[in-house]
Amino acid sequence: MTMTTQAVSAPVKGRSLWDDAKDRLLANKAAVGSMIVLGLIAIISIVGPMLSPHPFDKVYRDYVKVPASLEAYPRADQVQPAFEALLKRARLSIDSLTETDGKITATVSSSREIDPRITRYFDRSDMFVNPSLESMSEDKKSAVLNADVNYLRFYFGTDANGRDMMTRTFIAGRVSLTIGLLATVVAISIGVVYGATSGYLGGRADQMMMRVVDILYSLPFIFFVIMLVVFFGRNFVLMFIAVGAVEWLDMARIVRGQTLTIKRQEYVQAAEAMGVPDRGILKRHIIPNTLGPVVVYMTLLVPKVILLESFLSFLGLGVQEPMTSWGVLISEGARNMQGAWWMLVFPSIFLTSTLFALNFIGDGLRDALDPKDR
Repeated sequence: MTMTTQAVSAPVKGRSLWDDAKDRLLANKAAVGSMIVLGLIAIISIVGPMLSPHPFDKVYRDYVKVPASLEAYPRADQVQPAFEALLKRARLSIDSLTETDGKITATVSSSREIDPRITRYFDRSDMFVNPSLESMSEDKKSAVLNADVNYLRFYFGTDANGRDMMTRTFIAGRVSLTIGLLATVVAISIGVVYGATSGYLGGRADQMMMRVVDILYSLPFIFFVIMLVVFFGRNFVLMFIAVGAVEWLDMARIVRGQTLTIKRQEYVQAAEAMGVPDRGILKRHIIPNTLGPVVVYMTLLVPKVILLESFLSFLGLGVQEPMTSWGVLISEGARNMQGAWWMLVFPSIFLTSTLFALNFIGDGLRDALDPKDR
């Protein structure tokens, strides 16, 4: 008796539309590179202020508008003149002055008794730390004054108030990205649901819902912003959630137009014939097929909100000192461009890199989510 064996083939695993979209997105080198750049900017904005040696609101009075440099400040030719200036301010004569290994020592004298509290003059200086008065003479008219040179590095330079631009650029990234994402998520969430519902229901419901949008369009936008700022206060997170609740009008119109086209497709009519409820059709068929235009609009809305924040901050309604954002830094840098170019260049690099990355990611997602390519 012969026995035949029949090979049992492994079950074929199906691929969802989301798997196809993911593969198409990962095949887009510009989109993948932009996601890496945007991720690095986000990580730097989150971790950078923690690793920076300078607090974002620390004012260095001796280093106002210091150019960006990899070298440490003060420079070698600045140490002794700055130390001598402090001694003259304290009304002390200099008998000798030496500097070795970052420690400066001076033999000083005075026509009257030297007050031990004379070291307070050095506490106000950013160039010297740990001042000490030693070897006081019996008549207290001469002594040895020691201090350590406080070497600081400002890789992005300092601003007009003497604050480190690198730390402020990083902390501004937190604010700008948070503002852009919060407002965009709120605007897209409201606009997609509202527009898809309006377009799918059609008839009088559609007419009434879109008339509400038209009425909101006719009202002054800045009036809404001021009213929301007064209502929510100066908490910028709550304020820009409210701004996002106003920015959904364009999104609602875009999604409504897409929905009017999609609801006439055969697969939507088949779902209706099978008795799928309206909520299920919106969730499974209408909204997923509008993601292409939604993603493209999102990449435009994020920079729009960032620029809006800059405008509101200029009016005194947005981010307030000492907190800052890329828009505020660029605005300050533009006013000081002739004498302090670094105040404009570094925030601009971060902002433009973010905007380019968002545009390339939006193009990649649009191509990956395009229903015609499925």
